[in-house]
Amino acid sequence: MSRPKAPKTLRFQPAGGERNSLPVGKKQVLNIERLAHDGRGIAFLEGRTWFVSGALPGEQVQVQVLSARSKVVEAQVVAIQTSSPERITPECQWVGQCGGCTLQHISHAQQVSLKHDNLVEQLNREGVTPLAWAEPLVGPAFAYRRRARIAVRYEVKQKHVEVGFRGLATTAIVEVQNCAILVEDLQPLFAGLATLFNAFQQPQTLGHVELFSGRSNALLLRHTQALHADDLQQLRAYCAGHNAQLWLQGIGEPQPDQAGQTLSYQLPEFGLDIAYQPGDFVQVNAQMNEAMIAQALDWLAPQADERVLDLFCGLGNFALPLAQKVKEVVAVEGVESMLARANENAQANQLNNVHFFHADLSTSLRDKEWSKQTYAAALLDPPREGAQAAVTDLAKMKVARILYVSCNPATLARDAAVLIARGYRLHKACVLDMFAQTGHTEAMALFVKKEAVKN
Repeated sequence: MSRPKAPKTLRFQPAGGERNSLPVGKKQVLNIERLAHDGRGIAFLEGRTWFVSGALPGEQVQVQVLSARSKVVEAQVVAIQTSSPERITPECQWVGQCGGCTLQHISHAQQVSLKHDNLVEQLNREGVTPLAWAEPLVGPAFAYRRRARIAVRYEVKQKHVEVGFRGLATTAIVEVQNCAILVEDLQPLFAGLATLFNAFQQPQTLGHVELFSGRSNALLLRHTQALHADDLQQLRAYCAGHNAQLWLQGIGEPQPDQAGQTLSYQLPEFGLDIAYQPGDFVQVNAQMNEAMIAQALDWLAPQADERVLDLFCGLGNFALPLAQKVKEVVAVEGVESMLARANENAQANQLNNVHFFHADLSTSLRDKEWSKQTYAAALLDPPREGAQAAVTDLAKMKVARILYVSCNPATLARDAAVLIARGYRLHKACVLDMFAQTGHTEAMALFVKKEAVKN
């Protein structure tokens, strides 16, 4: 298989108008001193700090500038002059071009260790230390991603459809033929897209594609105009040949191509089936999601006579398993469409003790009727912005146990400091290996009100 074309040349990005700013594309030789929390190498030169994708401590590398601002430069490796003994050979031939996986040159075990160190550092910055560190929850290194967004663009001059992923620090599309982190069920569905789209009569109508794997595989095509009849026929035949549902999205919400199509994933340990639609938030790593839920319930230790609050409940990923363990679950979500599906999921799974409410969880909750009840425990899984307002209110509500799942250690640490200042202890914490081969860190933390801690 021939190697793909290199990403298009990056455009010059001035750094605040400074005379000595570095032009994008400039080459420089650097000595890498240590790793940043996201796995990029760090070097220092002439008063600037360089963050270098694809570099390891102890290496001398030639890099290319991606962007520069003030005293900070972002760059990527173009040649390794002195290699670290810790460097491994990436599984994927597009590493360094595709912007998706930036840690494939680091062993999986080292990736997990790096993310643990990131969590420790972020908590330390806020003066927070857990009473105990739990072992990282580790998942598969590859073939774990059950959902992916595929970039598609028609090049008019070349009369060619580019299919792949966005490049590193660029909007250019890297035309990859396979992806090592996709689950095996999606590999063949992805591999044939370029051939399919390049045979279309009107490829200029194409937008992006999303692939889904669950109880059924599915392909969502976003299109800017109505599809040509022949193109739609080809697309339907392609999906049928790969045993995948077809969903289409023009103006408005995604629509199933055939009536009765549904998407869902299972939680086998709990005997649950969670329905969703394209656009809903679903954890991309099925194996880690199941392990995360099991550990969250183990840590939270819900009791049969308790009422538990689930904030940022989404489709009911945590709320429904919790409902099997306790007297009552109150689940709150800010996205009304997902809340409606969560309610439907509870009914479909015959769980009548979970009650759903809509609220903006970035603001105070104290005026909500459901917040005036007493809760033995709470669970929250917020977006990257964290949950500062929510944890402040949970502390005021004197919830004894709070289980916090985070996709951003910095905002977790910030919110942890809020809870510590209000009489909680960080009982234990760990990282979750949700996004192997990437710099993203998922974490779990259990907070316990001091008077509720059992000696």
